[in-house]
Parts: sequence; structure tokens; C-alpha cells
Amino acid sequence: MQNADRRSTSILDTARMTLADRQRRLTALYTAFNRRDVATVLAALTPDVRWPNGWEGGTVTGHDEVAAYWRRQWEQLDPTVEPTAFDVEADGRVAVTVHQVVRDRNGTILVDHTVTHRYRFAGDLVAEMEIRD
Repeated sequence: MQNADRRSTSILDTARMTLADRQRRLTALYTAFNRRDVATVLAALTPDVRWPNGWEGGTVTGHDEVAAYWRRQWEQLDPTVEPTAFDVEADGRVAVTVHQVVRDRNGTILVDHTVTHRYRFAGDLVAEMEIRD
């Protein structure tokens, strides 16, 4: 019973995450992504996370598919994504405005633009990300 009590307290604590808490969490995830630290990013995602495949199209689901997608992408491209603004939307998702620069493996800039990433959380873990142009 003691573990159940701890678990429910943890769930209550994560339900109270503020925008500042989520901003810190997401900023750390972008930093880890830019370092290509897959393990750190995956640890902050639900096991069944839904993630957009912004490079090839479609959506990938779960840690294994997300990690494989990123590794394929990084073999061909060098993306850097920097958050510039955070907001909570009416449905509770966190919208992050990001400056994204994508280079080819020779360093030539292919994309330099601003987009919005929308995150849905389950407790303190990211359950879904969407890209909005």
C-alpha cells in the first residue's frame, strides 16, 4: 500500500506541473535532442508516444520507432531546434515556437524557419508531439 500512496502522490504532483515546469522540461529535451542524446529524450516520453515524422512523413509510435526515425534522419541531416516561446493552449497542450535550422551533412543550410511544436502531456511525460507550420 505504501507504494500505491507514493504513486498517487507522484501523479498528483505531476498534474500540477506549471507552464514554467513544462518549459524547463521541454527546454532540456531540446538541448538533449540537439546533442543527439536519444536516451535522455526518450526517458521523458511515454512508452507509446506519438511523434511526427517531419522528414519522411507520417507518424511514428513508441520509443523504438522514434529512436530509429531520429537515427535515420541524423545520418542524412543535421537539424538544430531552439525554443523561442512557450504557451499553454485551451486544450492544455503546450505550444512551443521553435527556430529550426536543418543542414545537410556538408553543412549547407537546407531549411531555416520558425514552426510551432504542440505537446500533449500524460502526467509529466510527453505523450504526443505535433508540428504546425
